Amino acid sequence: MYVLIGGAGMMGLRLAQNLLEMGHTVAIIDTDFLACQYAREKVGVMAFEGSAVSTAVLLEAGIRKADAVAATLGSDALNLAMVTLSKHYGVPHIVVRMNERDFFEPYRIAGANHVISTIDLAVTTMANAIEYPQVESMMHFEQGQVEVLKLPVPGDCYIAGRTVAHVAQDPNFPTGSLLIGYQCHSCADLIIPNGSTILEAGSTILVVTKPDLVHKMIDFMGICTSRLPTLEVDHQAL
Repeated sequence: MYVLIGGAGMMGLRLAQNLLEMGHTVAIIDTDFLACQYAREKVGVMAFEGSAVSTAVLLEAGIRKADAVAATLGSDALNLAMVTLSKHYGVPHIVVRMNERDFFEPYRIAGANHVISTIDLAVTTMANAIEYPQVESMMHFEQGQVEVLKLPVPGDCYIAGRTVAHVAQDPNFPTGSLLIGYQCHSCADLIIPNGSTILEAGSTILVVTKPDLVHKMIDFMGICTSRLPTLEVDHQAL
């Protein structure tokens, strides 16, 4: 795909790098000459110097042939203008970074397919890390109605050594939850488990559940914060 990114800030540059590694063709637009130079020389993507809300610059960057646009500019007003212009030029997939919640509906009206609040994501991630230290990561779907948890399987937890079928049939297993992924160790590929898959100690699982069942799931597995590995600091080396 040809992806056009508005803004060569930290988010824009990292997004460009990731997309490039995925095999996409990427171009970035920014008013800063040095940022564009960095994008070309260090990241390895095309860069166009100018305003990402200038029709002349957008046309020069090939917006008519873009398969996707990502608006990561510094202000919501500029991002909204880029979304509007991208829709006008027929870009089929438009993603925008939102700073202020008040812009969510205007972004949708303008034609954005995905509106991403980086602040909300960061706050939610940090809150979850505090509330659920046992969970390696947590993702929200359907406006927070569904949670996907990445959980470790310590050797002394309840499910270690049991099969997926045994775990799912346990009367205490949270109703409506599903075990959808299994990774036997950190370097192994993630697989979709079946009933006979044994959940080995030291492995990692992905579980789909409801928000109000997260605590119940952790309690069912028997994962305690005190059992999790901690980083030991050599104070003498400090």
